[in-house]
Amino acid sequence: MKSLTVFSLFFISLLTLSLLGCGASSNRESAGEYIDDTVITTKVKSAILNTPSLSVSEINVETFKGVVQLSGFVSSRAEITKAGDVARAITGVSSVKNDIRIK
Repeated sequence: MKSLTVFSLFFISLLTLSLLGCGASSNRESAGEYIDDTVITTKVKSAILNTPSLSVSEINVETFKGVVQLSGFVSSRAEITKAGDVARAITGVSSVKNDIRIK
């Protein structure tokens, strides 16, 4: 009986620690947020790929908690603006940090 109680307490403690490890913090995403951000990143890259005036191979996209960061190099200021507009149009994007530079 005592071993069953000890085992139960150990199992509950392990389960609690596991669930806490999946939680989000200000500098870490939960598993669900990570998946959401991966979907947003994929949608932004796809939208940039489908925009003829933009070169997806030279634009990097990263997402953290709905904030999309664009970086890389393009040929003109108009392309920088267009990439930011394309990213902002994606559902789930809370804001865009546009760090694209002109080469």
